Amino acid sequence: MAEDDSGERTLDPTQKKLDQALERGDVAKSQELNTWFVLGAATLAFFLFAPSGARELTLDLRGYLSNAGTMPVDGQSLIAMSWKLGLAAASAVGLPLLLLWISALVGNSIQHRLVWSLEPLTPALSKISPLAGFKRLFGPAAWVNLLKGVAKIVIVGAVLVYVMLPQEKVVALSQAADVGTMAQLAFDLIVKLLAASLTILAFVAMADYIYQYRTWYERQRMSIQELKEEFKQSEGNPEIKGKLKQLRRQKASRRMMANVPKASVVITNPTHYAVALRYEPGMAAPICLAKGMDDVALRIREVAAEHNIAIVENPPLARALHASVKIDGEIPGDHYKAVAEVISYVMKLKAGKTWRR
Repeated sequence: MAEDDSGERTLDPTQKKLDQALERGDVAKSQELNTWFVLGAATLAFFLFAPSGARELTLDLRGYLSNAGTMPVDGQSLIAMSWKLGLAAASAVGLPLLLLWISALVGNSIQHRLVWSLEPLTPALSKISPLAGFKRLFGPAAWVNLLKGVAKIVIVGAVLVYVMLPQEKVVALSQAADVGTMAQLAFDLIVKLLAASLTILAFVAMADYIYQYRTWYERQRMSIQELKEEFKQSEGNPEIKGKLKQLRRQKASRRMMANVPKASVVITNPTHYAVALRYEPGMAAPICLAKGMDDVALRIREVAAEHNIAIVENPPLARALHASVKIDGEIPGDHYKAVAEVISYVMKLKAGKTWRR
């Protein structure tokens, strides 16, 4: 069977395949989503810690500058002063940095569960191969990243210009204002710019995550041969058995539909059942080529109509044949008379009138 040997990865990955990818560190990851979380945390830190931190540093520096002429600058004093200033600076930026680190962790954890893998750091010839490097620089992923970066710059730039244009007169008038007023105007402008940037980048991050996840999922798809190999390794796994069973059903359905054009008549319910029968002179009994319910029945009728196969509505016979006859099997003897009447009726209509009763 050519389909089995094609090697095309058209099947959804199993949970085992996804778990193995996670263990290797191969995960769906959007850098844009991480950036959004870090930028959001930076905005929050700006509102929560910037005013108080600035005041504390200002008070410390003001004391040193106002007493600069009387302060001792010998070795021990200079070291003590440096430590004090360093601790003040660290206390001012420590909590914001902690918040940024937590936001980066959250940005990764909502995309996939945390994984510790050394495989991405393992030396590999493909990482230093000139050909592999060329593909990384000029391959489809590189072009997508380039277009994504340009689009992000254009969109964010346009939004920021839109936000700043109404503030042009305010900025011009602020040049004559006192320092306190200028600081408040600057703070208000920063708030508007950050709010606009976070809003537009939220949409960019969501779109990028969807793209990255679809790309990663397509990369995990499996071929029929890979699925068989995995089944051999984990025989008895219900998920693998179910997927193989589903695959067999799909192949049987395609083979069944391919036989419908060979049918002599299709007997229908008319909407819930359809049974395609074939009969040629000399055959012991009609043979069932295809049967199905609901969507499968609809597809059988569509294929029959496309190939000008007679479609006869006989609900009791359609239900009885669907329940008793097997595909590629002869119809049971107790249905011979009813089926013979239908086939006789079809033969009489082959003058080219109508196929539907």
